[in-house]
Amino acid sequence: MRPARRTCVALLGVLVCASALLTATSPADAAVTVSKTSHEIDVRVGPSDAQTCTIVFDVYRPSTATQVTPAPAILTTNGFGGSKDDQADLGQAFAERGYVVLSYSGLGFGGSDCKITLDDPDYDGKAAQQLVTYLGGGSMANDGSRIDYVKRDATAHSGTAVPNDPRVGMIGGSYGGQVQYAVAGIDPRVDTIVPIITWNDLAYSLAPNNTDIPDPIRHGVSYRTPGTEKVGWTSLFFGVGIADGIEFAATDPSRNVGCPNFADYACVAKAQMDAVGYPAPETMSFARHASVTSYIDKIRIPTLLVQGQNDTLFNLQEAIATYRALQAQGTETKMIWQSWGHSGGGRPAPGELDMRQPEQTYEGQRVIAWFQRYLEDKNVSTGPELSYFRDWVDYAGIATPAYGTSARYPVGTTQRLFLSGADRLVTSASSVQPGGATYANAAGETPLSYSEVSGLQGDQVPDAITAPFDTPGSFAAWSTEPLASSVVSVGVPRLRLRISSPVAERTQAGGPAGQVLLFAKIYDVAPDGRKTLVHRLVSPTRVADLTRPVDIELPGVVHRYDAGHRVQVVVAATDAAYRNNKVVTPVTVLTSPDAPGVLTLPVLGSAVRTR
Repeated sequence: MRPARRTCVALLGVLVCASALLTATSPADAAVTVSKTSHEIDVRVGPSDAQTCTIVFDVYRPSTATQVTPAPAILTTNGFGGSKDDQADLGQAFAERGYVVLSYSGLGFGGSDCKITLDDPDYDGKAAQQLVTYLGGGSMANDGSRIDYVKRDATAHSGTAVPNDPRVGMIGGSYGGQVQYAVAGIDPRVDTIVPIITWNDLAYSLAPNNTDIPDPIRHGVSYRTPGTEKVGWTSLFFGVGIADGIEFAATDPSRNVGCPNFADYACVAKAQMDAVGYPAPETMSFARHASVTSYIDKIRIPTLLVQGQNDTLFNLQEAIATYRALQAQGTETKMIWQSWGHSGGGRPAPGELDMRQPEQTYEGQRVIAWFQRYLEDKNVSTGPELSYFRDWVDYAGIATPAYGTSARYPVGTTQRLFLSGADRLVTSASSVQPGGATYANAAGETPLSYSEVSGLQGDQVPDAITAPFDTPGSFAAWSTEPLASSVVSVGVPRLRLRISSPVAERTQAGGPAGQVLLFAKIYDVAPDGRKTLVHRLVSPTRVADLTRPVDIELPGVVHRYDAGHRVQVVVAATDAAYRNNKVVTPVTVLTSPDAPGVLTLPVLGSAVRTR
């Protein structure tokens, strides 16, 4: 068995390698040869450009790229815990198809100096900006090399001429996805981006709250009431980042002074959340500063969003938030929901994405068409507005048949199901019976429900022996009768609840520690009683005001409920992947004919009908 640290790095790195290796819709030209050279370059970063960092990078140059026949460029970098070497296949594949590729190790990773700053525009954005200048011929690497074989633009996307302006696009996943926003937000020379499995609001990603979201278009997942720490993921990331600093201590010993290999505010934020279980205002502020949600109005270039359906780190809601905000301001944007993400082993489905034969994969064809359109000015189709993977569709070869498509988001219609009594979910409001269901957490944050081991579920923690569960007395559940026919749900369900909790009603005004915390989710229950928590996704929710109904965004999914199965909505007191309430807080979920609880399910095709 490999050491735990290597396991984590491999997991996060493979996601980025796989997501980034998207190339041409036609095979590479056999006459093109590729040369690879490695370099270093000093960059100035920080709000006042006061800090110098050395970045290591590789350049993949096709033989067709010359001063006389310059080629467009692609800039890419690693995911969290990775390095420029993760992008070697990407560099080779794209260069064989005529692009100049620059792959670099991000700040704090893989031999590049300075600390991890979480894709902050003032640091990671400025570092990448200076690599854009290098691609445009405006600076030299530390060895004196200069590029004069990348195509240049007369004007930037600001509408004015900008010195050293290369024709350049970016692609990468996770940590290598958010940095694309960071540089595009400050540099109009970047022509297009393909951010994959990345975040909209890092505060939501690492301490989610799925209610009290005031602005679903402009700031789609940014809440007001603090969420709860996603402790499994935050601890994993700190472990990986610190280990990387130790590994490259000889390169830059200063990375391990103070907060080890992280900017000091990151350690302060982690310690603060570990102490109380939720983010303080300053923690949310620094996380959002490193998130596209805080500067979405500056992203004005064509953007192809790719997000993973199997992802408990950055869920579909994050991509939807970015997509809707970009669409609202007129930015050319399309979106793909792929089968895989950070969770469950992180592997593409057959024919969905292949590192060495990308032209034979669905995602590969989509991305190369995007680059052909926006880097080569070719009049090609860039595909549907939205595409989503359907794991119940059989196919052979390329995964295209498994992808559903839509000319808009959201797709289909919505159907309301109603909470009735203590345990029934009915299709008609007239069938609702009054009643309620009461549950409670245990003292001391003891988890009584289990969804996943963040980042390790799948390969390292087999799904078959760690099925999700809820301890009796710690949750409430409402189920439909068996479905008369299959139901396809594509999108984000919503749940409206009325909650009573005398303990929390006395303490909620004092802040998050005294407020009700719950975990909402939907199970697919088979006729034999086996329950499936789709991709192990849950919606942590902290309720600030129990005098009003609570509106919750449930996990976004693409899922088919088969005939004979039941839809079950669950509200649990705890979850092992998150921080939980410390004080025992009994909760009663109430429903009645005049004020029922409501599950709003996005439905594609047939409506929900029960036997």
